[in-house]
Order: sequence, then structure tokens, then C-alpha cells
Amino acid sequence: MTEATGSGAARRENEAAAPYTVPQPPAVVDAAIWPSIATVPSSLKARLAGRAADAIFKAAVRRLPLEVRYPDGTVLGKAATPGHRYPVMTMNRPQAFAARLGDGGLIGLGESFMAGDWDADNLTAVMEVFAARVGTLVPEPLQKLRAFYLPRQPRKERNTEQNTRSNISRHYDLSNELFSTFLDETMTYSSALFPETGEALKSVAWDGFAAAQQAKIDRLLDKAGVGAGTRVLEIGTGWGELALRAAQRGATVYSVTLSSEQQELARKRVADAGYTDAVTIELKDYRAVEGEYDAIVSVEMIEAVGFEYWATYFQTIERLLAPGGKVAIQAITIAHDRLMATRTSYTWVHKYIFPGGVIPSVRAIEDTTAKQTGLRVRERLALGEHYAQSLRLWEERFMARSAEVRALGFDEIFQRMWLFYLCYSRAGFETGYLDVQQIVLDRRTVGESNNGSAE
Repeated sequence: MTEATGSGAARRENEAAAPYTVPQPPAVVDAAIWPSIATVPSSLKARLAGRAADAIFKAAVRRLPLEVRYPDGTVLGKAATPGHRYPVMTMNRPQAFAARLGDGGLIGLGESFMAGDWDADNLTAVMEVFAARVGTLVPEPLQKLRAFYLPRQPRKERNTEQNTRSNISRHYDLSNELFSTFLDETMTYSSALFPETGEALKSVAWDGFAAAQQAKIDRLLDKAGVGAGTRVLEIGTGWGELALRAAQRGATVYSVTLSSEQQELARKRVADAGYTDAVTIELKDYRAVEGEYDAIVSVEMIEAVGFEYWATYFQTIERLLAPGGKVAIQAITIAHDRLMATRTSYTWVHKYIFPGGVIPSVRAIEDTTAKQTGLRVRERLALGEHYAQSLRLWEERFMARSAEVRALGFDEIFQRMWLFYLCYSRAGFETGYLDVQQIVLDRRTVGESNNGSAE
């Protein structure tokens, strides 16, 4: 039955559905490729946990601005006001959904979508409902038990120098062709910086995307003081756009990556543009870099470092930074209390998208640099709203090219996984659960205290 316990923030009718059709899983899932998707957990533990998870989920849904529709006609969720509606989550196989949720928590939520146990009229909107209340969906007494119950990060995914190459490869070496199906011509895989603000930002179009990506890069290069003759270190090459734009300014660039696919395409792009004498791209861990650089830039790479190694990351930057040099990084961030609650968790994103990843908080970055290095944060710019729209554009383009993705060998399960990843991420930025910052750092001056003031 529908729970009429309040209205909440409903969407207008014309905002209800996503502008594409989500591919459905095959009747038989290849267990060799997708072992956790092909088989529903059926152990005694999974059955018992599934019943508990089902009860917790239904209790939570009754107070959420969401419609959850079951095959028997039951609809759970708050009642929306006339002229509006809530996002719809359709349960195709409720028992399988409950079993996966009980067995793996939020890992099970993602896996059950991949398997087709549930669908959504607008997946981002559904995920926004959960993201906005992530700390209260599960009763507090049960939250304290999750450390004893939910999976832990495998040791082989800790970001040691031995493991990091494998972690990076599992995401970035999927296929350059795959990434080109949804990235713009700059092949930039991080938040853009659009000229629009406010309501206009929510409807930015694809044709301005490449320019917005370049604007993001140019701002980082400006803040790092990159110009003619600047020695630039880039930690995390991507597909080469930042190195190219730095070289166009007359800088010499040394860029390191752990993705062989990215290195190959980035080198080709550099050669095609005629900058092979100015840009060097090596397959190397950031910890192994030597030399001295006037400017160090790193775009959304700190998330792959691992919280145990944040001090090492910034100490390495400090060691490589020339006197008077500047650092400009772009980092996805999370609230500090959520970081502390989840930093050792093993999530769906770890299992399927970014093994070993941990998103830092601004406080963690500031504390680490203040206590472990001589670097100091001098300036920050938050652009989380811009990331939400970057993800929207990727999501729409990826789904519009579904047939091309399938032709590359990425099946319907993969496509549902990738869609869940894009929508899950976008929901985080739309609700403010996640943010992204451009952060400028340099060395603390003589006589300056840890908090940046004169002693």
C-alpha cells in the first residue's frame, strides 16, 4: 500500500523518466564473467540476512520520497502532492533483491540492479533519495554492527607499489574505445568547469562540453603558474589533454600513469600534435618519480591513492617541488564524518569500478599536509554542481551509444553496471554527499605556523 505520510521534494511529471532505454540482462548470465550476478545468494546466512534486510528496506522506504512497486501491486513510499511524482523503483524479483541486499549490503543493491532484480524510471533520481539519507537508512544500532558483517577490502587491493598497477588497470585499461564512446574529443575523464551557473548549469549541452573541460584544465595550469619554460610534473596522465595544453604554453611536461592504455593513446595524441620534444609520458608509480618541478598538477588521482598513503602522496609532491613552486590538484571530496565512517569499507564501487579507492575529505587533505609536510592549502574552489552535469552528459551519451558499446564486447550486464556507476556518482554530487575541489598548495614560508598564520 502507499504510505501517505508527507510530500517531500517531488519532481514534476515532465522530469520523471530518463531519456533512454536501459538494456535488460540476458536470460542466462555468464557465470564465468559475472559470478555474483549469475547466482542469487542462497546460503542460510543469506536467507536470514535477506529477511532482515527486506524488513529494514521496507521500513525505510515508507518514509522516503520514493515509489517502490512490487509485482503483486503493492506500492511503498510517501504520497506525492498533485502534479508531482516521486521516482519509481520497480521490483522485478523481490526475493532475489532481498537476498543480495542481505548478503552484501550496498554491494547487493548494485548487484541486484545489474542482475535486473529491480529497475528505475530514472536511476539517478532513485539514487539521490538514498544518497541524501545514507547515514540514516539503517538504524543506528545496526550500523555499529556492519564492521563485523560486511566485506572488508582485500589485501591485494591495498595501494602498495605492488598492487596499484593492477588496481588502476582494472578500470582505465578496459578499452580506450569504450571510454571514447562517452567522453568528448578531449578525452577528459574528470569534472568540467562550465561557464554557466545556477539553473542554467542544469541544462548545459554536449556541444559546450569540450570547452568546459579545457577551461577546467586551464584554471589548474593558471593556478600552478604554468607558462613558457615551466617544468611540469603531472601525476595521472589521463589521455593527455592537460599535458598537451601545458605544452602549448611552452612548458616541458613529465607525466606519469599506471594505465598502459592511457599511455598509448596519450603518447599518440602528443605525437600527432607535434609535442614529443616537450612531453614525456612514462608508466610509473608517482612514488618512483625523481627530479625537480616548478609546477605539479594532478587531476582526480588522489582518490586512487588510498588513505594509508595520503601522507606519502603529499610528501612525494613536496620532495619534487622546486623552491617557489606551486601545486594544483583536483580532488573529489566527501564530508569528514562520512570519510571516518566508511574509509575501511569495501563497497560496490570497490568491487566493480575502482578497487582500492578512497575519497578524501577537505579536512583530511588539510590535516595531512599541515602535519606531515611543509605544504599548505592556499586556495580552494568547489565545483560539485559542475560534476553532476559532467556525469549527466556522460550518462546520456553512453546510453545513446549502447549498440556501439555492445559491439565492443561489453554486454548488457556491463552496461547496467556502468550506468549504475554513473548515476550513483551523479546522485552523490546532486545531493552534496560528494563534492569536487580545485586545491592550490605551496610550501609554508619561514615563520608561518601550521595553521598558515605568522608565528
